[in-house]
Amino acid sequence: MTSADPPAFEPTSIELQSVADSKITSVSVYPTRAEITRVYKFAVQTGQNQVYISGLPNVLEPESLRVEGRGAATIHDVTLSMENKHVPKSSPKLEELLSTREDKADALARCEQALSSLRQYLGSLTVQNLAVAQLESVLEQYEATGARLDVRKKGLARELQRIDADIAAERALVAIPPEHNKLRNKAAIGVFAQTPGNIEIALIYAVPHASWTAFYDIRVDMDTKESPVKLIYKAAIKQNTGESWDNVPLQLETSTPTFGLGVPKLSPWNLDIYRPAVYTGRPVHYAVPVIIPAPQSWRSHSPSRRSNRHYRSRSRSPEVVVMKHEEAAVMSTGNVNATFRVPGLVTIPCDGAAHNFTIVELRPQAVMSWVAVPKREAKTHLTAHITNASEYTLLSGTANVYVDGSFIARSTVPSVSPQESFDCPLGLDPSIRVTYPPVVKQLSQSGFYKKSATHGFTQRITVHNTKSVPVDGLRIVDQIPASRNAQVKVKLIQPALPLGEGEGVTGKGAEAESNAGAETKGKKSASVNVSKGVVAQWDGGDETDRRVSWMCAVPAQGKINLTLEWTVTVSPADAQIVGL
Repeated sequence: MTSADPPAFEPTSIELQSVADSKITSVSVYPTRAEITRVYKFAVQTGQNQVYISGLPNVLEPESLRVEGRGAATIHDVTLSMENKHVPKSSPKLEELLSTREDKADALARCEQALSSLRQYLGSLTVQNLAVAQLESVLEQYEATGARLDVRKKGLARELQRIDADIAAERALVAIPPEHNKLRNKAAIGVFAQTPGNIEIALIYAVPHASWTAFYDIRVDMDTKESPVKLIYKAAIKQNTGESWDNVPLQLETSTPTFGLGVPKLSPWNLDIYRPAVYTGRPVHYAVPVIIPAPQSWRSHSPSRRSNRHYRSRSRSPEVVVMKHEEAAVMSTGNVNATFRVPGLVTIPCDGAAHNFTIVELRPQAVMSWVAVPKREAKTHLTAHITNASEYTLLSGTANVYVDGSFIARSTVPSVSPQESFDCPLGLDPSIRVTYPPVVKQLSQSGFYKKSATHGFTQRITVHNTKSVPVDGLRIVDQIPASRNAQVKVKLIQPALPLGEGEGVTGKGAEAESNAGAETKGKKSASVNVSKGVVAQWDGGDETDRRVSWMCAVPAQGKINLTLEWTVTVSPADAQIVGL
């Protein structure tokens, strides 16, 4: 055919099998789905070519399917349909094997029946119908016949076992494997070529049943002052899409589609005067507030198939990105989305199981702090205030916490954008020991006509740092009571924080004290230096929750002593104090 000849009227049919005749060049996994790019290379003839690609996943979302190509050809139309594959019930070889098995089974049954009859015959012989002289000859014949039947029985049993194995193998060949039942979508693509030659087309499609979640290992080295925290960012990837991802470049997307969500609108809120009903024997009508529903156009819309199509239409281009196998790459777009390129080529089978990969190891900025509330428990809680100084967006996920190589606790990491911070509880630190002995009490009275009683309390706290490094940022929290009656006055003696006598009264009698304590209430946030490296201050709360905290720096192998002293004065002296 010369170049002047028109192309053939009948289109050229090209049959391709998706898995065997293509290669996955890109997999982008989102939190709830995945986007696959498959590349097919084949030869076309001049004119119309009809390309059929079978074996695509059943769960493929039709609206997401896109076709792009390279070469001297034009893509005309693309259709997607579900194949109804016929499962063969048999084959000539299988029929022959089944017939042979039936013959062998009948022969085995006859052999077993002959052995049974032989045994019955021998058991029926008596002295009336068998002479003693003939007994030896009968026994010899019985032994020879029984031995011959036993050999035949064993041979037939072995042949049946071999035939059963051949039947099972043949049935496996003629039946469609279970995984192929998940690959029954078929794409038909019209390609018009100006000249014969090789072309390349890429199928890009989205599939559900694929996801990834973030999880972390947080490792803390307490003997290191600089960068004591190492955060290992990991991904658990699952997929049950019907096709296996073998040696594919993998990208992890942090975005989740939320298209179709509108800003909620407020409906009118009307008030009216309640008018009680008066019984008149006629139907009663009540005056009630009427709420006019918002117009339909105002109401927010939940995600629909249309919104999903909008998401799919904005999928990324199928351009193949050459990956660097030696290191992970990140493309961060601030607080909205980030793309992680997993280093190397990975394999994720279609099994629905979690396959774990390390994204990156980070050395974030971390400030360690310790908190103890010895009145409740003599344990010290360790917390790290971590700043994400990297370009990676951290998704929320679980974290295994290791301190000095030992597993301590399981915590959670919230969603953290670059340069954001979060607090990560690291469990208990047994190397900081807090001693909280019983409080020391004393009682005294004063006054001549109107006696008053003063109760004195002294609480001592000892902190021992058994580490080989100093601890800076230890907070010890305790409290003194708050008065709810003007007859009861609470005064803090030590540490000498600014709080007037009688201040903190709430409930009855509080109004009488409010003016007297107004001047010192503004000083409640002040702090005092108790000793070297120890600063005392009020620990937030209001007047009903009078907590005192000490911010401590404890040297290596060192101890510090803290004292909390206060008095409670009641007048008259014989009044009983509740809660003391």
